[in-house]
Amino acid sequence: MTTISIIGAGNMASAIGTRAVQHGHTVELLSRDAAKARALADTIGEGATVGTFGAQPAGDIVIVAVLYGGVVDAVSSFGDALAGKILVDISNPFNADATGLVTTTSAAQEMAAVAPESSHVIKGLNTIFGHVLAKGTPLDAFIAGDSAEAKATLAAFLDSLDLRTRDTGGLRAAPILEQAGLLLMGLARNGGGFELALGAQAA
Repeated sequence: MTTISIIGAGNMASAIGTRAVQHGHTVELLSRDAAKARALADTIGEGATVGTFGAQPAGDIVIVAVLYGGVVDAVSSFGDALAGKILVDISNPFNADATGLVTTTSAAQEMAAVAPESSHVIKGLNTIFGHVLAKGTPLDAFIAGDSAEAKATLAAFLDSLDLRTRDTGGLRAAPILEQAGLLLMGLARNGGGFELALGAQAA
């Protein structure tokens, strides 16, 4: 299979990493808190490794699984070590009570502004709750990015996790996906519950 790298060691890193290992992939965890990354790797089990934060990631796909406020800083910290990588921004730039967004562009576009020119930034996985993703059930995974080749590579990986990749277009669609994250939160809070997921279905 393949090796992916995940920057972060929180709930989404756990959900993505666990699901990836369960489907035969190798996962490298990269975190400023090395002890937290090691603890998560031990929890995920065989197939999970710990890398050095700021060093070149082992995977061609690098999932940036940190909260919005740390996205730009995390990518900037790696600098040219991310050259040529597919960078997946999964964050939602919510305000304090998750009723609005705090950026006029998108978290993914802000990431692209500080990432190496040769990297390929893709928005994705921001419309799935981590605990829902962790269940392992089939889900729709919406993505947006400017490189067709990079999206195809990411889609092949996501499809291997029993996710149905839904391509929404170029990176200019990232703000729409972040608005969809707000939609998901609104539905969850107003009767839908936090076990739901957004999906696309043919009529």
